[in-house]
Amino acid sequence: MDGVIFDTERLYIECCKAVKDKYHMGTDRDVEELCYRCIGITSAMTRKTILDTYGEDFPIDDYFRDSSKVFQERFGDGKHMIKPGVHEIFAWLKENGYQIALASSTRTETLTRELEIAGLLQNFDVVVGGDQVTRSKPAPDIFLKAAEQLGAEPAECFVIEDSFNGIRAAKAAGMKPIMVPDLLEPDAEMREKADVILASLFDVIEYLK
Repeated sequence: MDGVIFDTERLYIECCKAVKDKYHMGTDRDVEELCYRCIGITSAMTRKTILDTYGEDFPIDDYFRDSSKVFQERFGDGKHMIKPGVHEIFAWLKENGYQIALASSTRTETLTRELEIAGLLQNFDVVVGGDQVTRSKPAPDIFLKAAEQLGAEPAECFVIEDSFNGIRAAKAAGMKPIMVPDLLEPDAEMREKADVILASLFDVIEYLK
């Protein structure tokens, strides 16, 4: 969801930077690097990453609450965060008989709420959140669960991902990874693991054609 459907990763980093001084988190660059490490992992792993960085006594719940408050104040309705090509690729996939699953590290309750607010929930046949699996990406669990719920063989599934861990997970699941980079530029590992790297969702439509 984040980074592929919604332009939330960049925006959320800005909100984290907005509260960093209150929590003595260092420079803007320090916060950016921390956020980059959290892209594509579950909330539990994000929590661990932050506490490993700032110590077990870091007031993480207060930090989450404050950064989320800033995010809601700035971008609450979600609709203006939808990335270019989202509506078009949903329409094309439906017209051509594809089933669509969302497999995101975000909790299922949050996924469904945010998609519903943005008017996108009806596009998905299946929604699988990070709380439905034990292991986070780069383990393949979440993609395999999504395929199971769709009744699809993993080898038949395309995965559109922006994160490194997402591409690693899709490859490990035996699926066809399509990378549409967001914040992180693909490196040699991503060029090896992804079937293709494309600039936008419009390009994904052309690729699938």
